[in-house]
Amino acid sequence: MMSAAKQSPNPSQRPRATDYLIASKRCELRNLERFLQMGKLVLSVGNLIHELQRERGASNVFLGSGGRRFSGELADMIDSTLRQQEAFEHELMEIQCELTQDPASTSLLNSLAAALHGLESLPALRQQVRRQSISAEAAIDAYIDRIRHLLTVVFEAAETVVDPTIAGMMVAMVNLMQGKEMAGQERAVGSLGFSRGHFDHALSQRIMHLIDAQERAFPVFERFADEEIRALWKRHNREDFWQELKHLRGLACSVGRYRELDTDLADQWFDLMTARIDELKKIEGVLEDHFHRRCIARYTEARNALTHEQNLMESLDDSGHAPDPVLVVCSSESGGETSQYRSDGMGQKLGRSVFDLVQQQALRLEQLSGELRVARDALEDRRTLEKAVLLLMKHHQISDDEAHKQLRKVAMDQGRKLTEVARSVLEMTDLLR
Repeated sequence: MMSAAKQSPNPSQRPRATDYLIASKRCELRNLERFLQMGKLVLSVGNLIHELQRERGASNVFLGSGGRRFSGELADMIDSTLRQQEAFEHELMEIQCELTQDPASTSLLNSLAAALHGLESLPALRQQVRRQSISAEAAIDAYIDRIRHLLTVVFEAAETVVDPTIAGMMVAMVNLMQGKEMAGQERAVGSLGFSRGHFDHALSQRIMHLIDAQERAFPVFERFADEEIRALWKRHNREDFWQELKHLRGLACSVGRYRELDTDLADQWFDLMTARIDELKKIEGVLEDHFHRRCIARYTEARNALTHEQNLMESLDDSGHAPDPVLVVCSSESGGETSQYRSDGMGQKLGRSVFDLVQQQALRLEQLSGELRVARDALEDRRTLEKAVLLLMKHHQISDDEAHKQLRKVAMDQGRKLTEVARSVLEMTDLLR
């Protein structure tokens, strides 16, 4: 049996550098287009979290006062939450096809499934609150659990960013949302203590933990925020409500369990903390606007760059006779590596232009990779800490506060960073599996 003769590839069918250069730009454009859609989902998640935080705070005033306070306010806040939940689900449906068909979305899809499951069980939780058949502490933890799943969606969305300027804004947003959630928990826990007229040791310790958690999240937010956002943040820290708020914080953290407090302080606390959290939401809104505009700007830049390179390739395609090959040596910006390219099969003018574009693209990607690594390291630190906390909660059947407390104690005792301790916890778990 005679084997078929091996045929030489048709020059017109051979892979060309220009094809892959243009494909690289198109891939970048698709990533930006996808994240432009994702940004709308992130915005709706932030709005839904804000309403759930308000609902949680009102629920704890209601439960802490034995149903005497905030009955009407709670009903209004539930209506607001339902409207934001509807908006979130609408945005999710808009990109459902793209998300479910993207193999890189596995973690994000799992986080969305957990978030939706939590939202589906909200009606039952609200009934328990209304009937006062659930303790205030259990209600706080139930709301925290649902909000945590929504925050994880934002974390996972941030992981898909490939543009460092957008990634930096996502780091700022994630840490602002995290700090704001800690402030929301502080409002809920404080509302419970003031509504009861006293703080026991556990509630006071929880307030101190939440203040500490905010002081760890907000500096990272400030580090990655742009100049306008940082100016808003500085103004927030000079707001008039801080003096009264610090006084009430002092009462919550220092009084003994048998010292009675005026229960009317619950309204004052709730109003002051709400004013603060609403200010944080305004900053979040400005940050989201900057983020959305940056996504649009980067998408427009990438689209224009693609069009420019396509036009350049067409105008310089002087392929007629087979020219002498051109050898081009490209070096990295750091001077550590060199690459050589030959222009076989291209006209000299086109060949040089392609090599110029390849080198420019390589240098740009090298620079972007370094900037992106900085942003992703900050995201990974936050993510590692949250994963370690969840692991301790699950294995030791302890609260979020207690898990954080254990990690902080080990970090202080060993003189290590909190994220290093969290990473060690996760690594040890992997070894024991």
